[in-house]
Amino acid sequence: MGHDAIKLELIEWLTQLDDDDTLDFLKIVKESRKNNQDWWFDLTNEQKMGIERGLSDIDLGKVTPHSEIAHKYGLSL
Repeated sequence: MGHDAIKLELIEWLTQLDDDDTLDFLKIVKESRKNNQDWWFDLTNEQKMGIERGLSDIDLGKVTPHSEIAHKYGLSL
């Protein structure tokens, strides 16, 4: 998938997004890139803890491969 297709997919997704936390996070990422700073420092403690839990799960092998989930739900890769 090319960058233009990804951009269009993201635009479509954003127009339908109603999750305030996700929108706030994306705004932080956008602003930090514009200001050339690390977005990590703009995250709330709750957001940081969520990322750290996810990384810990990866380290502990508590993950399911994308291909397995796609197969389970009949999605094509």
